[in-house]
Amino acid sequence: MRRNLAARLGVWSAHHRKAAVLGWLVFVVLATVIGGATGTVTASDDEMGVGDSGRAAKILKDADIDEPAGELVMVTARTADGWRDAAADLSKALTATGDVRDVQAPLPSKDGRDALLRFEIKGPSDDAADRVGPVLDAVAKAKEDGAAHGISVHQFGDASSEKHLSDLLADDLKKAEFTAVPLALGILLIAFGAVVAALLPVGLALTACVAAFGLLSLASHQLHLFETTYSVMFLMGLAVGVDYCLFYLRRERDERAAGRDAETALRIAAATSGRAVLVSGLTVMVAMAGMFLSGLLLFKGFAVATILVVCVAMLGSVTVLPALLAWLGDRIDAGRIPFLFLNRRAKKGAHASGGIAGRVLRPVLNHPKFFAVGAAALLLALAAPALGMKTEQLGLEKQFGSDAALSISYKKITEEFPGGPAPARVVVKADDIGAQPVRKALASVTDKAGEGADLTVHKAAGVAEIAVPLPGTGTDAEAKKALHDLRDVTVPAAFDGVDAEAYVGGDLASSEDFSDQLGRGIVPVFAFIAAVTFLLMLFSFRSVVIAVTSIALNLLSVGAAYGVMTAVFQHGWGAELIGSEKVGAIENWMPLFVLVVLFGLSMDYHVFVVSRIREARDRGADNRAAIREGVTSTAGAVTGAAVIMVAVFAVFGTLSMQDMQQMGVGLGVAVLLDATVVRMILLPSVMTLLGDRNWHTPGWLSWLPQVSHGETGVTDTPPVSPASAATPSRL
Repeated sequence: MRRNLAARLGVWSAHHRKAAVLGWLVFVVLATVIGGATGTVTASDDEMGVGDSGRAAKILKDADIDEPAGELVMVTARTADGWRDAAADLSKALTATGDVRDVQAPLPSKDGRDALLRFEIKGPSDDAADRVGPVLDAVAKAKEDGAAHGISVHQFGDASSEKHLSDLLADDLKKAEFTAVPLALGILLIAFGAVVAALLPVGLALTACVAAFGLLSLASHQLHLFETTYSVMFLMGLAVGVDYCLFYLRRERDERAAGRDAETALRIAAATSGRAVLVSGLTVMVAMAGMFLSGLLLFKGFAVATILVVCVAMLGSVTVLPALLAWLGDRIDAGRIPFLFLNRRAKKGAHASGGIAGRVLRPVLNHPKFFAVGAAALLLALAAPALGMKTEQLGLEKQFGSDAALSISYKKITEEFPGGPAPARVVVKADDIGAQPVRKALASVTDKAGEGADLTVHKAAGVAEIAVPLPGTGTDAEAKKALHDLRDVTVPAAFDGVDAEAYVGGDLASSEDFSDQLGRGIVPVFAFIAAVTFLLMLFSFRSVVIAVTSIALNLLSVGAAYGVMTAVFQHGWGAELIGSEKVGAIENWMPLFVLVVLFGLSMDYHVFVVSRIREARDRGADNRAAIREGVTSTAGAVTGAAVIMVAVFAVFGTLSMQDMQQMGVGLGVAVLLDATVVRMILLPSVMTLLGDRNWHTPGWLSWLPQVSHGETGVTDTPPVSPASAATPSRL
């Protein structure tokens, strides 16, 4: 039987070490340099729009009408009118920066103790955050000077909040990098007990991330990206990169420990674990492609980023990793940590026993029905809170926490001056914007919008805008009701029969349209992922049962993740333990993202374990023996990979932004459950109950190609060598 692709790649790499290693390094350097030279193109606000708000943004963009970056500063005094001198001084300081325009006269509050300054940042709004620094400094000085006189100053606006968000994301990503990498390295040091063995997976994963960053910068010129995309790429790249290397390295060391010579051990690792890496990587990439069906630019960026980093990590694992293993040989154990390394040396035959995994698996195989029902019941119980899941685009107070300075400023300003920071915007386009019916409709909407509504007509462009303040905080239920009334009643009634296009946009409208599109997009995305997973499992294992159970087990993991996220962040159960707080909802894009990522990541473990089971089955073992061998022989690698992945996700669970926390906790819990409850209990118990039906290929599928899950030409009983007396470290 001909060697599979992974085996051929591994053999070529081992025989052409210099070409493989130098080729990898050249690829990483070129991708990084070219990507850095071209730069990254980030998405503008108008590009993320969908629905009516997206159409409104497109009208303004096509007319070359730039929405100004507005800023609000509220000055508060202890007594009525006590703010006047401070507000006047601040107005002069803002004007002196040369970066603002249209500084309006202070608007007093009803009790006269507060005043609101409105102004705009000069220049295009897309890069206003880069020019808002002097303004922030002027406000900070006013705040410092006013503190001695009982004056408080709060600022919020488009440019200041965007700068705050960008700085926070940069700090969080840096924190993730400087925490996750040493954490992964520490876990691998404990697992292997040798510095070189621990450095190899981390080093390869990091180089894969670096190369993918460069490629993503190139891709951003065609598909503009959001800043969070790079955080997601790093998270995925480090997790799968370490996993793939770990699976490969573990199998090679197991074969060496069993008495194989170096070349045979590497060939077997390439043919088995290398093949599992290719199947898993392909499954993850195709699953991620499902995000293109969401119809949202954010998810398209996530799809490109994750596909790139998984592809690079997968290629590195099956090409340069065999070359490094062949070059290092027994030096893979260099830098031994005596206590750790000696504790991980195993006696001959210890591997076959499965250690802890064997003891855990024994009762599962003896009582499969009990453990299958128990594990499924546990996962369903964890998933139960998800039945009441609420999703929304989290506002600033929920996103950054109620104690964050930006959240406090936003809350105070909206309490005293409702609708100020984020009004709804009615955008109207007509061939003759000055026609009597159009002017009448505009006046009707403006009048019904009430106090604070502002009409602006761009006659040359044939476009008009009406800024409509929203009640409440601008994002709460009261604001949403007002927005729906504006969209469904006021605007349609005013423009009924008028030859004009009228759409309602603004921040809240964009959030509502985004959520609606997510609701419509999740069905085709899930259908695509389920179909792809089914087909890939079917072609890989020639079994309808394996394909169906793969989807069912993944759904249980996803459901449990949803339930834990809902319990922690929506209901606040244990949120304070991770430094978070109850926010009453889940970020609206999180369920779809978690679904796609978990369907992809769980394939790492599933393909790796089931391939090993099928490998034993192909050698003639019965169903129960094959399950025992497959689970126990992969338990160490799966456990180590899961610990690293959970640790990486846990780092994201400690970051500043609520959506990053939700992502970290959701993915971390799901991977933990997937590697323990699902792979160690539910999978073997279900496969034991199904028996030979696991591997039955219906007659109508007999045309499927026979895929080898092992290395041909290698007997099951290896030659015993002195090296087999003591095996390398076991995870």
